[in-house]
Amino acid sequence: MTVSFDASEQLLDQVNQALAANTPLHIQGSDSKAFLGRTVEGQVLDTRAHRGIVSYDPTELVVTVRAGTPLTELEAALDEAGQMLPCEPPHFGEGATVGGMIAAGLSGPRRPWSGSVRDFVLGTRIITGHGKHLRFGGEVMKNVAGYDLSRLMAGSFGCLGVLTEVSLKVLPKPRRCSGLRVEMTLDQALLKLAEWGQQPIPISAACHDGQALHLRLEGGEGSVNAARERIGGEDLDAAYWDALREQRLAFFEDPRPLWRLSLPINTPALALEGEQLVDWAGAQRWLKSTEDAERIRAIVGEVDGHAICYSAGATTSPFQPLGAPLLRYHQQLKAQLDPQGIFNPGRMYSEV
Repeated sequence: MTVSFDASEQLLDQVNQALAANTPLHIQGSDSKAFLGRTVEGQVLDTRAHRGIVSYDPTELVVTVRAGTPLTELEAALDEAGQMLPCEPPHFGEGATVGGMIAAGLSGPRRPWSGSVRDFVLGTRIITGHGKHLRFGGEVMKNVAGYDLSRLMAGSFGCLGVLTEVSLKVLPKPRRCSGLRVEMTLDQALLKLAEWGQQPIPISAACHDGQALHLRLEGGEGSVNAARERIGGEDLDAAYWDALREQRLAFFEDPRPLWRLSLPINTPALALEGEQLVDWAGAQRWLKSTEDAERIRAIVGEVDGHAICYSAGATTSPFQPLGAPLLRYHQQLKAQLDPQGIFNPGRMYSEV
């Protein structure tokens, strides 16, 4: 049973009271992504009362949903219509909300083949740091800031405003889904993935765990069966991809700090202490290591990548530090949308 309630007036009142008192706000849903980023000191603004699917027309492949809606509730409604969120966002907790999904901007194993969270955001409603509840792009505040604000909310970690509603593009679920495990080295896997990427093979996930390449094939019966026959290997339980997405594989139980490395897709194995799990066909690599943050980022930077720490408290700068030009853009955008700096101050960077 779904629950629907419009609490936007209460959220707007809380923002206006915070603006009047110049009080920082800690915006959160279930707080399932609290381990990401820096600690926020401020009055909690909880979005979970503002929930429910506002509109959904499966024939149009568009759903509009309030930010406090449980992600499981949205996914269940889409599944009933044979549709899905193509970006396959992780939950990291039973109470994960749609607003948290957008704010964190995290995508699952399907990301390189279908797109990111940002790619499927069509429109939003946002409470701004001017104490206004605006719809984008109905009211053209984006012209003031010079940005597409709806998509900027993806990955902003609540630093730009309070997301109250989002319209998302959805897609039909594939007719056939099949998993394979093929024993090969990482170097062999990267070569094979580069080769298969130039061919009509319906890969929708690819992960190497140090011993074998794990593949997910999705599409029509004929194309999936043909790909299975060509690639070979052994069957892989479909539950593997949920475990990878939600970080429930044995790899993630290692007590060392967890790093997410974003790299050019064909980058060879990096000379870093610790264990690595290669996802996104090589573009995303999970690292369990006690290496110093500066050394990790220096090595990753040599191949034009960047690194984010997923373990709270392991470093004072969990997000990749910004160069001076990028930091200036972040500060200018923050000043445009949140001039008093009350929304999740310092969550991403101490300077913002």
